[in-house]
Amino acid sequence: MQSLSDIVLEVERNAAGLGYEVVDVERSAQGLLRVLIDRLDRQPVTVEDCERLSHQLSHALTVANVAYERLEVSSPGIDRPLKKAADFERFAGAEANVKLRTMIAGQRNFEGVLVAPQGEQLGLEIETPTGRSLLKFTWAEVEKARLKLKVDFKRKVS
Repeated sequence: MQSLSDIVLEVERNAAGLGYEVVDVERSAQGLLRVLIDRLDRQPVTVEDCERLSHQLSHALTVANVAYERLEVSSPGIDRPLKKAADFERFAGAEANVKLRTMIAGQRNFEGVLVAPQGEQLGLEIETPTGRSLLKFTWAEVEKARLKLKVDFKRKVS
């Protein structure tokens, strides 16, 4: 088992059994296998979660004869990639950056607020010179999307 799709299936099977959703799996030429996870219960991913899945995967991938030099399991971070159409539903109302495969109104990169999908139609509420506008597109038109990084250093911690 060496194709990335086979590895993803093995990782997803093991992750789901432990209560995790696989956000992404990346494989580099240098032998790094990177797995990004979220918890199915929507709680924040902890170091212990990453350690738990890493331990499970190190055994499962050895049994599945997957060659890798280093395994890295982590949360997707605060600028989480949106890797499937369902992510637009889950994060509706959140700010995101979306890069489309083709140009719309002379641009491919958009920043705005995710709108809950309507069937196959995804949406991003964007600011235009004339006010707010709804940009509509399908998942097939998305080249890359991720939540917008928002850090508030002025917020008081109680």
